[in-house]
Amino acid sequence: MSSGAEPGRHIPAGPTAEHRARHGWISWRLAAPLVFVLTGVLFVASAHNSEGTDLREGRYTDLASLVSNESRQVSDLKREAAALQTEVDRLADGVQNQAVRRLQQKAERQRHAAGFTEVTGPALQITLSDAPADVINSSTQKVDRMIVHQQDIQAVVNALWNGGATGITIQGQRVISTTGIKCEGNAVQLDGVPYGQPYVIVAVGDLAALAQAIDADSYVQTYIEDSRQPDIAVGWELTALPSVTLPAYTGLRDLHYAQVAAS
Repeated sequence: MSSGAEPGRHIPAGPTAEHRARHGWISWRLAAPLVFVLTGVLFVASAHNSEGTDLREGRYTDLASLVSNESRQVSDLKREAAALQTEVDRLADGVQNQAVRRLQQKAERQRHAAGFTEVTGPALQITLSDAPADVINSSTQKVDRMIVHQQDIQAVVNALWNGGATGITIQGQRVISTTGIKCEGNAVQLDGVPYGQPYVIVAVGDLAALAQAIDADSYVQTYIEDSRQPDIAVGWELTALPSVTLPAYTGLRDLHYAQVAAS
């Protein structure tokens, strides 16, 4: 907040230094008791609201509850959407029209590439996590470098796609072309569902090609270098899995797109 004058506005001469000092002393004598009273009220209110617990601890507890509740609600909605999609598919199969049949067959051939079927094979599992609490509390580095951001997850996923991954999951959720990754407070949202760290990414594909793609990505390599710095220590763990089966995508399939506004 600036304390300077507005451009072009004249500032009248102020009181003398002696007058300001005397006025300030009188004002402080009058204001001090009020400040102490207000401080006591705020202290009591804080103690009451925290119910004897650390307010920061309560905030994190509330966050965990929020993540859990919203995840449960989204899971319920996904089950409802899946049931409705099954009904839509059943009704569509009953349509006796050659043009519709051809479109259905074309769509069926794209299900695997779109992520609507399971995929099995060797995989890389990469886990990203925030730095330990003691590092965050003692380090002189910026906190942003010690926590996982959406762009970190996106960089790893994009590198794995570049390595020819045939399927990817984040936190067990299948990633498709419309999957949204977004930071929301202390959590990361995937398609609107909040998840806390650590973030587990699994990619099925040729292990050598996937590893080479990770090595070739400059952003990911910077993240890995940060993970090796004792005063940053952001979490990185890579594991090769001989065989895993990734689930099919079961989220909503409707697409939202921009439209030109009517003139």
